Amino acid sequence: MSATDIDHTRRDYDRAEAGRRAFVDVMTFPAPADHSPTTTHLLDFVFAEVWRRPVLSRRDRRFITLPCVAAADAEAPLRDHVYAALNSGDLTIVEMQETVLHFAVYAGWPKASRFNMVVDEQWARIHRERGEDVPPPEPLLPLPTPSDPEARLLVGEQSFKAINCLPAGPTRDNPFSGAGILNFVFGEMWLRPGLGMKERRLVTVACVAFQDAPYPIFSHVYAALKSRDVSFDEMDELALHFAAYYGWPKASHLNEVIGAQKQRVTEEWAAEAAAP
Repeated sequence: MSATDIDHTRRDYDRAEAGRRAFVDVMTFPAPADHSPTTTHLLDFVFAEVWRRPVLSRRDRRFITLPCVAAADAEAPLRDHVYAALNSGDLTIVEMQETVLHFAVYAGWPKASRFNMVVDEQWARIHRERGEDVPPPEPLLPLPTPSDPEARLLVGEQSFKAINCLPAGPTRDNPFSGAGILNFVFGEMWLRPGLGMKERRLVTVACVAFQDAPYPIFSHVYAALKSRDVSFDEMDELALHFAAYYGWPKASHLNEVIGAQKQRVTEEWAAEAAAP
């Protein structure tokens, strides 16, 4: 074997070892032992490189990964990533449950139903492994918005404009926009205290990126950047992490949208700075 071959072998070994260490750190259980191409590249790229990149924290990356695996209908990855997020302490059970609710709105209640069942299963598993009883459920978080229908709609209208960084919101003229978007999605869910705004942005962008609806991906990438809840560099990292967990074709489209919305936001900021 030549010196070059030895050097390549050493680098490959170092990369594989780095991947195994990163896997244990992220997933909180041993790395798979098989040497199939899929597992090899899972370890030496997804874990050795993607999860270890700067800009987004390990916790941040959970909020991209969880929607992707929940939407993909892949049982083992969903169980493993829910377990890892809770077992590591990166997410509390309340934060995980709020993630499920947010996911339900942007990816659908049927998939969220399965996601919710897996959360309950893995929460019980963690306590069983620790020799502990599962604690009683946390009380439901109080509604942060008024119960009066008209007052909730007013809050929803204000919230829609603030969160989407738009001067106007949808009308109340049909159940989808009035009862759904204004009353519930922006009149309650986005305002719930169980998750921060950045975490909700990460979940939402991941969800709209794997859908095929053109407007939501433009609007939510724009709003996340314009609000400064997600920085330009963080959004670029989101696209790479999303590619690893939902595929490069849809990530390529997300990346194009990010480029266009970064330019739009930059021009708007410049115009606002120049305004008298």
